[in-house]
Amino acid sequence: MECRKGCAACCIVISISSSIPGMPNGKPAGIRCIQLNDNNECTLFGNENRPMVCLSLQPSIAMCGQSNEDAFNNLIELEQLTMPYR
Repeated sequence: MECRKGCAACCIVISISSSIPGMPNGKPAGIRCIQLNDNNECTLFGNENRPMVCLSLQPSIAMCGQSNEDAFNNLIELEQLTMPYR
């Protein structure tokens, strides 16, 4: 499976604790990554500065579903499951 053009759910929904160029403290969940362009494409794709966590994400039916809406909902659920209890 390949990423759906313009989806960017993983670049918006999930939190990233590692440094990202332009976001040295990482990215909180629900915040758009600064590296997304106006077409929701990663400007770091294929670049050596792309964080390892981003490189490790692989699109799958379980994560992305059948639509962008599915991807957002699936990743919101996953992010909530991985948040520490308060």
